[in-house]
Amino acid sequence: MPSLTKRFVDSARPDPAGKEVTHWDDALTGFGLRVQPKGAKSFILMYRTREGRLRKLTIAKVGRLTPDEARSEAKIKLGDIEKGGDPAADKVGARKGMTVSELCDLYVVEAEGWVKESTLTSDKSRIKTHVKPLLGRHKVASLTVTDIARMQTDIAAGKTAHKEKPVSDGSTKKPKRKRGGVASGGKGIAARTVGMFGTILEFARKRGVIVKNPARDVERFPDRKRKAFLDLEKIKALGRGMREAEDEGENAKGLAAIRALLLTGCRRNEILKLSAATLDAENSCIQFDDTKSGAQIRAIGATATKHLSEQIATKKQEWVFPADRGNGHFVGLPRILQRVCKKAELKNVTIHTLRHSFALIAESLGYSQMTIAGLLGHSVPGITAVYTHLPDAALKTAADKISAKIADALDGKEAGAKVVDHPAKKRANRRG
Repeated sequence: MPSLTKRFVDSARPDPAGKEVTHWDDALTGFGLRVQPKGAKSFILMYRTREGRLRKLTIAKVGRLTPDEARSEAKIKLGDIEKGGDPAADKVGARKGMTVSELCDLYVVEAEGWVKESTLTSDKSRIKTHVKPLLGRHKVASLTVTDIARMQTDIAAGKTAHKEKPVSDGSTKKPKRKRGGVASGGKGIAARTVGMFGTILEFARKRGVIVKNPARDVERFPDRKRKAFLDLEKIKALGRGMREAEDEGENAKGLAAIRALLLTGCRRNEILKLSAATLDAENSCIQFDDTKSGAQIRAIGATATKHLSEQIATKKQEWVFPADRGNGHFVGLPRILQRVCKKAELKNVTIHTLRHSFALIAESLGYSQMTIAGLLGHSVPGITAVYTHLPDAALKTAADKISAKIADALDGKEAGAKVVDHPAKKRANRRG
């Protein structure tokens, strides 16, 4: 067994097989370091009560206490255990009296390291805006299905939306727009908040705060958020708008990023934060260290590979799309896309529309939903998960054809090609 020194703790790495690992200290029996699959580390204590029950107690997350401080805390707990105490049971007992606000705060602290940063940011916003105002004072142990269903109804009705403030002339003014948008009501937001809260309650169940997760029995509102798509004709129009914008001096790096998003189907930050080192031009893929579905090899077409490679000017370049100033990656894409779409006379186009459009073109070429999911980086057992070094040849072939088709449309080379309407588009047309 190792000695849990600071050097050892800092060097401990997650298990490549994705399992939780525990390293036991050679100086104090039962004291250990737990390393979770995504890298979060905690000091723990394993012990038996006087009745012989095996218990596991989390002492602290690494960084809050040094190894020596955590070992000292473990010794104090062991002294209490010798006197008949049960600190793990005491901790659970205290948690059973906690409020929803306290549970949410605990979840946010413990989720750091194993929940994706962007997801946790969204969770914090929903907790602050919707959950705490409506359920914050409730005891977690006494929550019912009715309480959570009522929260969903109240969010949908706009009770937690940011209201317009009256001004001196009797009119109203909209609240200042903050990063991430202004909180509003609606069934989609309500349903997503209930889904997130269900995750928090499952966290509470696994820690013995509650026996059953009441959110599981809540019938969530359907999320009717409509997806926008660009078919080939609209992609041609976007290409014309991009060329016109380029002639008028638009940011070339931003235009190149828009093209990259369309050619790959990647998410915004997967392109804007793309490291030059993760682009594997030889095998036409991107080797992502982290995505919404974890580490991943993503197949991209030859056309997309060539375009991304052209953005790398030197071997020392860190980002494929570096910032115009400073050492970070490029930002400011939404406004550039907005200006391009205005020239192209396209409305309601967002950066995520480009990803949806890639999927639409892929479907129009006859590719299955499973293939499209693999190209978009969704978790697909049996396709993307089993390839650890190279992309699947079938996905690579599909990516070649899709990116070439989109590139031809952007460059005005696609003449009169027919595209099969996406099912969502057909339904929208029938409603119109």
